[in-house]
Amino acid sequence: MKTKLILTVLIPLGLLLGVLGWVFTNGAGVEQEPAAPIEILNIDRIIVTKLGFELKVSNTGPEPLTIAQVMVDDSVWSFGVTPSPDLDRFDEATVKINYPWVKGDPHVIKLITENAIITEGEIAAATLTPQGNFNNFLNFGLIGFYVGIVPIGLGLLWYPFMKRFKRKTINAILALTVGLLLFLFVGTLADGFEIGAEAPTVLQGNMVVIIGASLTFLLLIGFDQYQFRKQASKGYTPFALALLMATGIGLHNFGEGLAIGSSFALGEAALGTFLIIGFTLHNITEGIGIAAPLLKAKPRVRNFLLLGAIAGGPAILGTWFGGFIFSPIMGALFLGIGAGAILQVIYIITKMLIEDHRTHKEPSVSWLNLSGFAIGLLIMYFTAFFVKF
Repeated sequence: MKTKLILTVLIPLGLLLGVLGWVFTNGAGVEQEPAAPIEILNIDRIIVTKLGFELKVSNTGPEPLTIAQVMVDDSVWSFGVTPSPDLDRFDEATVKINYPWVKGDPHVIKLITENAIITEGEIAAATLTPQGNFNNFLNFGLIGFYVGIVPIGLGLLWYPFMKRFKRKTINAILALTVGLLLFLFVGTLADGFEIGAEAPTVLQGNMVVIIGASLTFLLLIGFDQYQFRKQASKGYTPFALALLMATGIGLHNFGEGLAIGSSFALGEAALGTFLIIGFTLHNITEGIGIAAPLLKAKPRVRNFLLLGAIAGGPAILGTWFGGFIFSPIMGALFLGIGAGAILQVIYIITKMLIEDHRTHKEPSVSWLNLSGFAIGLLIMYFTAFFVKF
């Protein structure tokens, strides 16, 4: 019996491998040359140095390629490629161009392969790319501190005032938190898709966002079910729920730090400044949302410090990552994970509100909760205007 069972597995698998081997070695049976060479040269990063430009490139197409020519602002320019201008699939190289760039001016760089395929990169406003020295490291870290930890700390300071609320008002505040989180969830997904689109096509940046969000949500839901059984249906403690919220919001704030760090690295200082102002105002509401689950508990000061660090600290990491070592595919992955974590918190709070209403023999949805949810969405919507300058 065991032999027959093994054969029923191995025979179809062997036939499948045989068919795939035939296709790979002999083609699909249609002999036709492509209409044009299939070459995909990806510009991963442009670094502005005192001498000119350095481009980090990779071959993400199916065929080898050769970088044959470089044009800067429609002029053919001399260049060097390390380690070689010949790139096999997934090979990486650095293109160095000595060019007398002018601070604040835009520049367009075109890389032309041996088969005349053009890949274009743009510098919106030329300025020296921040180097990983101590001063820049400290300055970018301070920016992340202002954007992440400070506003969330200010939001948490509303806790003593909110502590005076009664049960129904506390539930309305939790519903408001769901509105805040839903806005953040959609925004995090959108940012992830935008960054993922900048990654090489072969890496499927948008799918990385979806996979990251889906797996994170499912893993956290599985952990939630484990907690539910372990605590004999007691569910999450208020602090545990606040900790989950802080983690999800922290991953979202990592994306905000990415946006700020990369804007300064690309020389768009005005945009970076507006992002700092906008995100700072925007993130105060996130601190209020984290404080909401704690209204049913008596947290200590160190609990607030921990929550503020977890929710705001990733903004510091994001500015460092965006300013010095930004990678679109890694950014897409982190934002996908953040979206999944936020969605799981929405699920937990919504379930908790429904169960509380059932315990008190009230309708699952009240007008007070709906009003809180709508106000949460509107608060995030209108404060987002400060980010879109």
